[in-house]
Amino acid sequence: MTNFFQTFSLTILIALSSSYSYAIEEEKNELSLQEEITEYINHHVQDSHDFSLFSTKDKKTGEKIYIDFPLPVILVDEGIKVFLSSKLGHGKKVVNAGDKYYKLYHGKIYETNSEGLIEYDEEGHVINSKPLDLSITKSVFTIIVVSLLMILLFVSLAKSYSKNNKVAKGIGRFVEPIVIYIRDEIAIPSIGKEKYKNYMSFLLTLFFFVWFLNLLGLTPLGVNVTGNIAVTFCLALITFLITNITANKTYWKHIFWMPGVPVILKPIIAPIELLGIFIKPFTLMLRLYANILAGHILLYSLIGLIFIFKNLVGSGLSLVLVFFVSIIELLVALLQAYIFTLLSALYFGFAIQQDDH
Repeated sequence: MTNFFQTFSLTILIALSSSYSYAIEEEKNELSLQEEITEYINHHVQDSHDFSLFSTKDKKTGEKIYIDFPLPVILVDEGIKVFLSSKLGHGKKVVNAGDKYYKLYHGKIYETNSEGLIEYDEEGHVINSKPLDLSITKSVFTIIVVSLLMILLFVSLAKSYSKNNKVAKGIGRFVEPIVIYIRDEIAIPSIGKEKYKNYMSFLLTLFFFVWFLNLLGLTPLGVNVTGNIAVTFCLALITFLITNITANKTYWKHIFWMPGVPVILKPIIAPIELLGIFIKPFTLMLRLYANILAGHILLYSLIGLIFIFKNLVGSGLSLVLVFFVSIIELLVALLQAYIFTLLSALYFGFAIQQDDH
């Protein structure tokens, strides 16, 4: 799916830029610019071992110089090897760790020789061995930062309540209305007044976690955590586990022996209901992943048009589109957090409902 969106965005860039009249002699430079924009989009939507802030070119040598924030690389390969990602030089350098050599190639670290040789099979696949990579990538680092921020927010809210007779002060005034809304408009209607408290901590954590990560994805830091299928898979998996572990007998009865249905149809309906247990978290995972990833690619494609048009009208129009799409993406960031939380609450409610509901 990532390749589809990347190809689609590149097609838009080429189609729009080719419709604009440029001199024939600039065609090679145009193609190079389009390739550079596509490379930048790919780099943004994928995880990496550092935070690339910006890059420039050396006027004398023409080499690209990266200004970035390095992160620790942790490799398990006959022992634990730790070094900063700056030693990898964005894939241009070979790192000597112990008695082995490693090189970054297309976002992955491979074991090589001292020359950094990458070997391929007949189908063009890399055959170099890969160590177990437990590095603190930019996605992992962002998750840690957001987790600490959430702890700070909730601890501040709790202290504010205890010191001011249950009246929020300071940053708690920002958090309190959202907490109350999630409780009154999502948890209680979906789960019920009797058992909603059992799920409130998870629902609050889920909402703020997804929301903050979505917002950070709109910054120039190049963060795309919720646009990573592995992250959305883990979130959906947690919802799946909580739903089925806390489910009551009524829930499983409706799946394997649906009440109110003719006996002859029950063996037919049971496999469909069982399949639905896995389809729900699967769609939950894909919805968040696809919406965030598509938004990022669209936004950066529009930014790329500013540099392709090279004139006041085209670049100005692209800039206006970037502004409005950015506003929409702010709303999407909140909406996707709300939808993920609401659907999770609904699944919890289905799992604990009684026959008389």
